Amino acid sequence: MRLSRPARVVLAILTGIILAVIYLPLIVVLINSFSTSTNLTWPPPGLTFEWWVKAFHNEGALNAIGTSVQIAIVATLVSLVLGTLISLALQRFAFFGRDAVSLLVILPIALPGIITGIALNNAFRTIMGIQLSIATVIIAHATFCIVTVFNNVIARLRRVGMNFEEASADLGAGLWTTFRLVTFPQLRSSLFAGGLLAFALSFDEIIVTTFTAGSIVKTLPIWILDNLFRPNQAPIVNVIAVVLVLVSIVPIYVAQRLAGAEKVTP
Repeated sequence: MRLSRPARVVLAILTGIILAVIYLPLIVVLINSFSTSTNLTWPPPGLTFEWWVKAFHNEGALNAIGTSVQIAIVATLVSLVLGTLISLALQRFAFFGRDAVSLLVILPIALPGIITGIALNNAFRTIMGIQLSIATVIIAHATFCIVTVFNNVIARLRRVGMNFEEASADLGAGLWTTFRLVTFPQLRSSLFAGGLLAFALSFDEIIVTTFTAGSIVKTLPIWILDNLFRPNQAPIVNVIAVVLVLVSIVPIYVAQRLAGAEKVTP
């Protein structure tokens, strides 16, 4: 499809406006992390590295980072296992209700986070009588992280087909041997990409976490929210926010590069 010159100009302007709305606030946060002011003021009266030094010695922030990393790693591992198994079941087998199961798997990431958070909070506290803890946060994060792994793996399974697996079975290989030597190598890059995206989603998630963490668990996003308006904490929060953005960008960038570089063997 070819666009006229006026249409291309309008599209370029709209794209520039959208990107500016998204990224200019991030640039402001980055600059404010070097501000000499103790408040969120603009423009900054001066620049300093003082807040970066204090941020990396802030016990609360470091503990929150450790908690977020721990939750993200475990939620990612759970998502990799369950997402892969669900993908194999839905793609390799035909059974009654397969489409309904596929919809239910994808639904958690499509629902508003506040709905998922309230539902899980009620399930844990009211129905099951479970005290909110780091375990409930991991379970909550896994519910939507599974979707990223599922989407990556099932897309790869649809592209590679079953020819190699059937050939392996014809040659006498068992189910586990076929998965280990044939299926898994074909899924390796998609699993890695899905795992990176799942980690990024879990690491900076706040809405569902707020409803499932209770008052004891402090992830990094919750720590940022709690300290944003405290005296003399705003610059440190800006530093942590910049670090959070960088940590989130890296896995997403790597995942996109892997997806773009994938070549399916004919």
